[in-house]
Amino acid sequence: MLNLFTHDQLRQYCSIRDGEQRLGQALSLPDPLLNLAGQLAHSKAEGCRFVLLGVPEDIGPRANFGQGGADKGWAAFLSKFVNLQSNHFIAAGQILLLGEIQCADLQQQASTLDISQPLQLSQLRQLVEVLDHRVASVVQAIFDAGLLPVVIGGGHNNSYPIIKALSQVSGQQVNCANIDPHSDFRPLEGRHSGNGFSYAWQNGMLKHYFVLGLHELKNSAATLAQLQQAAGEFCSYQRIFVRQELNYQQALDLCIDNVVQGSGDIGIEVDTDSISLMPVSAFTNCGISVQAAEQFVYQLAKLPRSRYLHLAEAAPAQHPAGLAAGVNEAGQVLSALVLAFIQGKKDQAIAI
Repeated sequence: MLNLFTHDQLRQYCSIRDGEQRLGQALSLPDPLLNLAGQLAHSKAEGCRFVLLGVPEDIGPRANFGQGGADKGWAAFLSKFVNLQSNHFIAAGQILLLGEIQCADLQQQASTLDISQPLQLSQLRQLVEVLDHRVASVVQAIFDAGLLPVVIGGGHNNSYPIIKALSQVSGQQVNCANIDPHSDFRPLEGRHSGNGFSYAWQNGMLKHYFVLGLHELKNSAATLAQLQQAAGEFCSYQRIFVRQELNYQQALDLCIDNVVQGSGDIGIEVDTDSISLMPVSAFTNCGISVQAAEQFVYQLAKLPRSRYLHLAEAAPAQHPAGLAAGVNEAGQVLSALVLAFIQGKKDQAIAI
């Protein structure tokens, strides 16, 4: 279920320059001789706090009638992240570059399925369920080890297995903050990228849920009704940026006030569809800035009960200038959001 990251792979991504140390040269890599639980326990003992995990799939978005390409988000991230400078601003030794969920077999099966055919659409959604089990198993092991998973790539369908894993480890319902033009509270019609949170709520795993930047006309009436039934809350893009009923920080404060309720752990969810001009499964030029997304991640990471970061839907091939441009842009944005999470956790520790 897991392909461990290797030194050979690192050499493919990391460009070495004399007199400098790249982040990739300072990160922790897994020991292939250890099983997953042993690896995570060893990494924690060595001082690791963060575990980078990729999900190279686009089955979930396609099962939601979306565009493909989210399978390349993880590789785009790696191409930029490992080439950042390693210096005193980041404790690279606290980061374990674990690897990626095995998705190639599922991707291969999905490649021949036609979503216009009801039976094949059902089969595609069944593949998402298989993926759910794989993601939940690995992420639960990370939570069990007391580490902080940073899950990158794939569709927003992967929110469900992450929430499931955290709920099972903590024994409590999870609170989630999601920056997203969509609530992802679509009907329970088979698993896909549009109903991760509705499935989590239906199965008793999700408690307080807040969507920041929801687009008022990109959510069906039925979806909004189901969100309301679950007592989910949102602050819309239009309310912040068009009608200007409150500023962005005030909206972010509403989000934080919502997810700190109770005693449940907090998940930080970023659908990169929310970012203007980002190459994603559902492109928009009416979204937030990269800086606004970084602030969302940073401020939520500072909360002591926040336990993970999930970055979904980046699809480099959807860039209008082509794949290379998409890899460049997606890689930089995903790297910036990961750094915001790590910095937030660092500043939380200082504050405590």
